[in-house]
Amino acid sequence: MRTQLLVVLSVLPLGCGGKSSNDMAPAPCPDSSAPSADAATADASNSDGGEVGALGPDIDANAVATATGGTPQVTGHIVKVSFPRGDMPIAIDNWSAMPPFMGLTSYAAFTPTIGMGSHVAMMGDLVLLEDEVNPTMSAALDAGLEVTALHNHFFFDTPHVYFMHIGGHGPVETLGGGVKAALDAQKAVRQAQPTPAANFGAPPISGTSQIDAPPLDAVLGVTGTAQAGMYKAAFPRTITSEMCGGCILTGSESAAMGIYTWAAFGGTNDAAAVDGDFATTDAELQPVLKALRGGGINIVSIHHHMMGDSPRLTFLHYWGRGAAAQLATTIKSAVDLTAWDGRHN
Repeated sequence: MRTQLLVVLSVLPLGCGGKSSNDMAPAPCPDSSAPSADAATADASNSDGGEVGALGPDIDANAVATATGGTPQVTGHIVKVSFPRGDMPIAIDNWSAMPPFMGLTSYAAFTPTIGMGSHVAMMGDLVLLEDEVNPTMSAALDAGLEVTALHNHFFFDTPHVYFMHIGGHGPVETLGGGVKAALDAQKAVRQAQPTPAANFGAPPISGTSQIDAPPLDAVLGVTGTAQAGMYKAAFPRTITSEMCGGCILTGSESAAMGIYTWAAFGGTNDAAAVDGDFATTDAELQPVLKALRGGGINIVSIHHHMMGDSPRLTFLHYWGRGAAAQLATTIKSAVDLTAWDGRHN
């Protein structure tokens, strides 16, 4: 059996203006004006490799510590503060009291920006129990932060743990103060009630639902559907979708595919439950969250349903309790902030 060897030669210049080792062509001279690949620089590049600008001034780690109450860690230009959830045992899949190192640590990280002067960008993730989510979200929104996602990271967790992603742009003091306000709101829930709540505190619903449709039609501005005393309203959105080769989905077809905002009511007119889903663009998400939380409706999830949709939609799921007409009024105020198909400007 013959063994074949592949020999790879690397041709390197012998000197500036000299010849290469294969004596074929002059070796190029290195450009002394070009930065070294190893040189540290604050310049940033776009995806095509072109320079787009320089990062703003380095962030004062002490300012981050003062604003957030955390201990900063510095990695390059990034300043990060972490807050392990060591205040109560959390069991994951029969691992009792799983250490925070395994993914039960809240954090906020700050980076300089391009073209924003001394303003910085912040992103983070807060580890929250069910009854902590909405008070913490309201505190974050009230402090000027953005809430960008809400979901679980684990199955079979006791108590149930959720992860709320936050972000923002602005002065370190403002963003850091918002992070601290959110964390303080979470702590206040546990101080008031050490044992996590099992529900939102509304009275039980039992028996057959008895929701009157006409008053909700009037509030929501659409004709809903009824079933067994329950009521549902739909607000479809038009998108262009890559999943069908660039087809346009709109109106009832869009709703049938799940690309819509909807609200379903059960219970009674005076003691109702509402749940549903909002389909929002990036620009609409924060105003909708503020409108729903301002009306006392709880947010239970924020995530994407699709890839390749235009406009890009984020879906938020919600749950509320109270008088049906009042819940509908809050939902309508949020729906009016979105460009759904039936919106009249």
